[in-house]
Formats: sequence, structure tokens, C-alpha cells
Amino acid sequence: MTRQRRPVEVHTITNAQASHDVDLAQRMRKYLISMSVRTVCFVLAVVFDGWLRWVFAVAAILLPYVAVVIANAGPKKQPGHGGYVPEKPALEGHRHGTLGP
Repeated sequence: MTRQRRPVEVHTITNAQASHDVDLAQRMRKYLISMSVRTVCFVLAVVFDGWLRWVFAVAAILLPYVAVVIANAGPKKQPGHGGYVPEKPALEGHRHGTLGP
């Protein structure tokens, strides 16, 4: 008999960014969507006639640039994540480095 395992629930206890693999997968997905839209624009530029043809042709020409800029954008900063901020000491006084009498 095999026991079915429940998926392990992972609790996030840090404001660390997503892993490189997750970030890369998200950027590749955005790029794939943009290139799919570009392909559709090429097909529509062939199908339509007149000014609409030129709109789709220009979109198909400009989309690679936009797709690369969007795909190469780094990971988004998480709101409220400012990194490590050390606590200030409770008492601040002047500390002089005097030695002995």
C-alpha cells in the first residue's frame, strides 16, 4: 500500500527575492507572450488592407525591442523591503578612547 503524501506547505519568513530560476521563467514567459503578439501582428498585416495593415506592420517591427526591454528588466523590488537597518543604541554618548590614569 502506498500512502499519498500531502504537499509540504512552505512558510516565508523573509523578504528575500525569488530565486534566479523563478525570475528567469517569468521573464521568458513575458518574452514568449510578446513574440506571440508579434506573430499575430504579422499575420494580421498580411490579412488586412489599408491603414490597418501598416498599424500591424509597425507593431510587428517595434515589438521585439519592447519585448527585450521588458524581458531584461530586473526583478521588481518588494514594497517595504529596504534591506538590513541596524538598530540604534539606546544610549548615545561620547566615547573617548582614553587609556589608564
